[in-house]
Amino acid sequence: MLDDLREQADSAVFLEDEDAFSDRGLSAPAYTLFLGMTPVQRFIIALMVMMTVCILSAFCLLVTEKIAFPFL
Repeated sequence: MLDDLREQADSAVFLEDEDAFSDRGLSAPAYTLFLGMTPVQRFIIALMVMMTVCILSAFCLLVTEKIAFPFL
């Protein structure tokens, strides 16, 4: 099994799939292909990450008593 490992790695089986991406026939513009999401989906993810960072940083400031609520 391990004797032919180097020969299998040098075989042309891996090189035959080179044209798999060229036959894809992309109809969508190139800017929509980043992470497989549309620009609107990426914007929503960015907003969710920003909200998470803001909430966690505000919680961290409250826990470390760098800020305090005036009504407490």
